[in-house]
Amino acid sequence: MAQGNYLLDLYNKAGKLPFGKKVFSTFFARKAPYFGTINPVVHELRPNFCELRFPKRRAVENHIGTVHVIAICNGLEMAMGGLAEASIPKHLRWIPKGMDVRYTAKATTDIRVTAEANPEDWKPGDLPVTVKAFRDDGTVVVEGTIMLYVSEKPMK
Repeated sequence: MAQGNYLLDLYNKAGKLPFGKKVFSTFFARKAPYFGTINPVVHELRPNFCELRFPKRRAVENHIGTVHVIAICNGLEMAMGGLAEASIPKHLRWIPKGMDVRYTAKATTDIRVTAEANPEDWKPGDLPVTVKAFRDDGTVVVEGTIMLYVSEKPMK
């Protein structure tokens, strides 16, 4: 894992400020503006792990009043992206290749999302990232894998 990782440095600096996690999360969500639609806050970011939370509110609900799975998948993808940017060695690059998720329970509360990867998997080829979304009571509401394709950066 690289020393001086730009995203980890920014997260750690922002975390020392009042409302720093919210400021960081707003900045990070602008990298892919659709992330901002769920109002996420990154609560933990370190190599091979990211956790964020977002509130249950009308804008992310479906027709039965639970958090829509697409909003949850948006959170899963943001957490995976934070994990990837905080973890990938400097000589490699990544791109998402696919997402496989299972809906395991109704999402009736605010949502906590995690993404985890194994440190030894950061090498060229496919890299599975385990993603989960939880209700406030700890029940998993969505779980799955986001597959990344990792490759060497081209020579400059």
